[in-house]
Amino acid sequence: MSIATQPPRGVPGQVAEPAEVAAFAAVTRTYGQVRAVDGLDLTLRAGETVALLGPNGAGKSTALDLLLGLRNPDSGSVRLFGSTPRQALADGLVGAMLQSGGLMTEVKVRELVRFACDVHPRGYPVDQVLETAGITDIADRKVDRLSGGQEQRVRFALATAGASELIVLDEPTVAMDVSARQAFWGTMRAQAAAGRTILFATHYLEEADSVADRVLVMHRGRLIADGTPADIKARAGARRIVFDLDPDPHPDPDQLRTLPGVTALELHGRTLRIRSTDADATVAAIYRAGLYPHHLEVTSLGLEQAFLAITGTEESAR
Repeated sequence: MSIATQPPRGVPGQVAEPAEVAAFAAVTRTYGQVRAVDGLDLTLRAGETVALLGPNGAGKSTALDLLLGLRNPDSGSVRLFGSTPRQALADGLVGAMLQSGGLMTEVKVRELVRFACDVHPRGYPVDQVLETAGITDIADRKVDRLSGGQEQRVRFALATAGASELIVLDEPTVAMDVSARQAFWGTMRAQAAAGRTILFATHYLEEADSVADRVLVMHRGRLIADGTPADIKARAGARRIVFDLDPDPHPDPDQLRTLPGVTALELHGRTLRIRSTDADATVAAIYRAGLYPHHLEVTSLGLEQAFLAITGTEESAR
């Protein structure tokens, strides 16, 4: 069961733009001398799975707190489903799984989840929520007897206790092992397929690369990149070139660094790893230099390398 936002009607034969779920307009939030969120403009639309990335202190958690009405902006506005965040939560339109805040102790998992289902305006049956979260086997265990990964799955159950249209997750797979993380994202893919909008902050960049259809990168409170994972990688403006060299003659790394497009270079034995902004020009120059690469591979940067390149460029520009 899910409740999907209906897109507005458009011109016959045209695909209507998905409905707006959330909007930040010139939002600023400061703590003393620290500007945690700095003029943030952002729109989320129905049906998106969005990853929110950024180094520690980038403003991710503050942005989520503002979205959920846990904090108010110093300036600008936040709208959620065309209303205030607190009204949207009261209407059961949003489910959230946050890092902050503990779970009730001295109660069983089933009791806690049943309470969440009962208070949700459109709550699901408790057994359905337990099964979806993969915690049926620990339903009769007290909450304070759970491992860190089990606590995360209980938090997820509380976030999905009813038919919310937006699910907000702050570092959802922290403390989960690899198999639990894989199972969790399998469940989230099913939530997205049911029409929900998913927004999650994570430090596991491989999760963003494999799960998200849109990636937001924050740095020092500002949004510095917004696009698909492929867009973010392309924005880094570099590709990776890897190959093996003949043992003789041994190349001069300093000379290789002067090749066109090269921004970084590592030589380990006979294996050369190059980062280049113009892979075609770099490879052509390698051949012109009399080097004959074996097992040549030219690939895009992974999301992690692209993220580091984008945030590093932003930091050096300050």
